[in-house]
Amino acid sequence: MNPWFLAIRPRTLPAAIGPLLVGNALALGLESFQVGIAIASLVCALLLQVAVNLANDYFDFKHGIDTEDRLGPVRVSQSGLIAPHKVRLAMIASLLAALAVGGILIWHGGLPIALLAAASMLAALGYSGGPYPLASHGLGEVAALVFFGWVAVVGSYFLQAGHTNLEAWLLGTAIGSLNAAIMLVNNTRDMVTDERAGKRTLAVRLGEAQARILYQALLYLPFGIIIGGFLMGLLPGWPVFLAGLSLIIARRLAREFAELSGAALNPLLGRTARLTLIFSLLFCAGLLIVLAKG
Repeated sequence: MNPWFLAIRPRTLPAAIGPLLVGNALALGLESFQVGIAIASLVCALLLQVAVNLANDYFDFKHGIDTEDRLGPVRVSQSGLIAPHKVRLAMIASLLAALAVGGILIWHGGLPIALLAAASMLAALGYSGGPYPLASHGLGEVAALVFFGWVAVVGSYFLQAGHTNLEAWLLGTAIGSLNAAIMLVNNTRDMVTDERAGKRTLAVRLGEAQARILYQALLYLPFGIIIGGFLMGLLPGWPVFLAGLSLIIARRLAREFAELSGAALNPLLGRTARLTLIFSLLFCAGLLIVLAKG
């Protein structure tokens, strides 16, 4: 397998795709909707996710967190597949490419989008690097909720609509919770090696038993949110019904996470990311049905 393919960690990319699809789909019926802006926002999000993955690979190697005892997928810097300075250059190139695409979004969305873009760039670098790495201080899951939930969904809707609404915030929280669950799987798998390296992730701080409970809460919360949104008259029935079908997958993942640990959690990481994408696609399909009927 191409080492660069390993470096960008494609199994995590649904975390960026899902929320952008939902945020843009919420605005589909608006006269202000632009396909070009939707595509640009999706490309920008993917580039930022790739940059985060490369930064994580580089900085965890630089800080001595990734060692031969690592249980997760191969890290190209630690394994020597790609020279660390090349990973760093690829990270910078991804950030610059995201900034170039983001320039279109800033021009379209103005100051609010410029502020979100600046925060996203800083978070991409500050997740594993900088003077206060978010991942090393138990804030990785919070960052996933904020940037791959609220910023992604609400920001992409704002780009199309010029304003936000409660529906976008509800969906941002729902999908952000699923993306936080992806992060929690990763950190629970690496608890032993992270603690040994002084990396105080949320899983390390909580302990394995509490991390298992939190994972279940993060998986089930989105379904409670969309059902609550429907009962309040904020979300239409079709998208809630279709997205609700993915609860079957969530229940299976919750059961398996309660039984597995260490390297056995590796397949669960990709499957949790797929749940984010499936939930998002089904919700978008429901919105399309509502739009077609309307």
